[in-house]
Amino acid sequence: MRKEIRLSGFGGQGIILAGVILGRAASLYDNKEAVQTQSYGPEARGGASKSEIVISDEPIDYPKVIKPDILVCMSQQAYDKYKDDIKEGGILLVDEDLVSTSEKPEVDVKIYKVPFTRIASEEIKLPIVANIVMLGALTKLTKIVSKESMEKAILDSVPKGTEEKNLMAFNIGYEKLI
Repeated sequence: MRKEIRLSGFGGQGIILAGVILGRAASLYDNKEAVQTQSYGPEARGGASKSEIVISDEPIDYPKVIKPDILVCMSQQAYDKYKDDIKEGGILLVDEDLVSTSEKPEVDVKIYKVPFTRIASEEIKLPIVANIVMLGALTKLTKIVSKESMEKAILDSVPKGTEEKNLMAFNIGYEKLI
């Protein structure tokens, strides 16, 4: 099993941190092989940002994402840039308030729309945790890692004093996806 995941958005959304958390959950807590790479524009905030994670049951011979099985887009710019990279039959998860999917990917994929940013703003009163809400939905939808491993990885990765809010964000994202 080799699964390729690309998380994308703009700087300031916590895309890189989300990728690190996902890779940590897979490698440290689910005992899978995982590698995470990242890239972002020169701007500190607002520029393009992506985090790529490869998760496998076997040693990973090539650490880059070639064609993602799972694509997450948290900005329109990311969607426009990456929507045609996804594999046939892949999973596309978007922030429905920030991304219009009127222009469909070239291949047939399952599209899921969740208002990550709105949920973070309205239910947690902390827009900065939209990335963690997204991880909750991603975990429930794909089962790429276990819920328990994600919770442990979140606790390991977020700033001290924010653990409760981040776990709340994760669990709300997990429960919102039906």
